[in-house]
Amino acid sequence: MPVLSRRNLLRSASALIALPVLQSLGFSRTALAGDKVSRPPKRAVFLAMGYGVTNETWFPDVKQTGGNYALPPGLAPLARHKNDFTIVQGCSNKFSAEAHWGSTFWLTGANRFGEPGQSFHNSISADQVAAAHLGKDTRFASIQLNGRDTDISGPGHGPGLSLAWDMRGKPVAGFNNPLIAYHRLFSADTVPLAQRQTMLEQKRSVLDAVLEDARDLRRGLNKSDVDKLDEYFNGIRDIEIRLGKDQRWMSVPKADAPIQAPGDGVSGKDEIKLTYDLIVAALQTDSTRVVTYRQPISSLLSSLGIKVAAHDMSHYGPGERMVASQRRDLAQSEMLAGLLDKLKATKEADGTRLFDHTVLAYGSNIRTVHYLDNCPTLITGGGAKLSLGQHIVLPEKNTPLSNVWLTLLKGLEVPVEHHGDSTGTVKELIG
Repeated sequence: MPVLSRRNLLRSASALIALPVLQSLGFSRTALAGDKVSRPPKRAVFLAMGYGVTNETWFPDVKQTGGNYALPPGLAPLARHKNDFTIVQGCSNKFSAEAHWGSTFWLTGANRFGEPGQSFHNSISADQVAAAHLGKDTRFASIQLNGRDTDISGPGHGPGLSLAWDMRGKPVAGFNNPLIAYHRLFSADTVPLAQRQTMLEQKRSVLDAVLEDARDLRRGLNKSDVDKLDEYFNGIRDIEIRLGKDQRWMSVPKADAPIQAPGDGVSGKDEIKLTYDLIVAALQTDSTRVVTYRQPISSLLSSLGIKVAAHDMSHYGPGERMVASQRRDLAQSEMLAGLLDKLKATKEADGTRLFDHTVLAYGSNIRTVHYLDNCPTLITGGGAKLSLGQHIVLPEKNTPLSNVWLTLLKGLEVPVEHHGDSTGTVKELIG
């Protein structure tokens, strides 16, 4: 086969593999387990807020630990849920040294320079570790949601790149629009089943051709190129797994939506509240068991009538910028309290609450300004059987944030012994 044809084939196959729809092929409730009622499944939700928090008014007093701490002003709207969440202080990502990279490493704990000869390296994120275990029996192994005003083009202040990263350290595609996410989760496929089956076989044929041609290409390559090709093969195998899942669920109808479709064009506070409703609906219908959401900040400020720019707000001092930061904290806490209300109000088939089987992590990679120590970390929900209603100040300064993720994953019964830069579990967090 001529070299030019091989390159063209590989290039065209790469375009196919990169299509976001392949990240979203998945499944529906009880199709694999049958209709028998068993204990509700475990779920995990990771909510990231960009630009950190107001240091002076979001964190509890470090001298007040345990369950009898005074709730700080920034968390005041969460008072009714105080016994059901835990604040952890003292965590950071060991290798994070650049605030402008946003939440890129929040769930991975990776070393950006961990791969020799590369200027950027990442590893699998905690949500994707959970998804590999919890997402086997759902239409969607995981769902990634991004606020409309988040920057996905490259590193920058606040939200940064994706929260979700696969086992090869590549970003996992998500939805920047709650309406599109809604249709992906709940709207029926308009393409006839036979046509979708034909399209699936065409995708398989392309993958087979790519593999055959790439194996021929392997001969005569140096070690560096062989390593790159092996990484490419791993990507192909990931797609094969997704296609296999798509085939198993192709004839299974999607779950009926328990909420109405969100309006298009919403932003800021309304967008966040609608997305929270969408998260509850996705978990309630067992369309997925793992969700990440990278919340918008700039549009949130605008919706609150705040004129200060998000970046300027993060570099606050006494005065207008600090007031803006505190108002942002209050709004986020109010919406989080509303989300917890919904998780508690939503019943499982056995009469228990959705909240009891969901673990939710809420936080940021950055404390405030450019400070990357003491990452804001709030853990709630009963899904991982963690110790709730506590204020934990870790005795070891700059404990890896990955220790929290490892503790959470183990609580979800995910078979994992290490994550990112973890050095062990957080014993104070274990229920």
